[in-house]
Amino acid sequence: MTASRAKGTKAETAVVNYLKANGWPFAERHAQHGSKDVGDVNIPGVVIEVKSASRIDLSGWIGELEDEMDNADTSDGVVVVKRRGTTDPGKFYAICTFDMWCAMAKEAGL
Repeated sequence: MTASRAKGTKAETAVVNYLKANGWPFAERHAQHGSKDVGDVNIPGVVIEVKSASRIDLSGWIGELEDEMDNADTSDGVVVVKRRGTTDPGKFYAICTFDMWCAMAKEAGL
């Protein structure tokens, strides 16, 4: 496993463990499926793309998330980006388009 992939796996595992500890017992990592990828982490109905990167690529990450949401047939998703200087997933960044946020907020009854 490359160092880059090991960083990604560590961040994905941390996100899954955080979700499970905070009320999402069905959170799980998914193997990559190439062009049919459905995200790094999933909870029922939600795609989570996890990034542990030294450079920011919001447009690329959101494009990847949108493709994975299409593959998973869901309108709910978020990119979770490891924050430098912390290993606490609760302090990572959560990024989505405003349209995505509005759809999730509406489904949550906000």
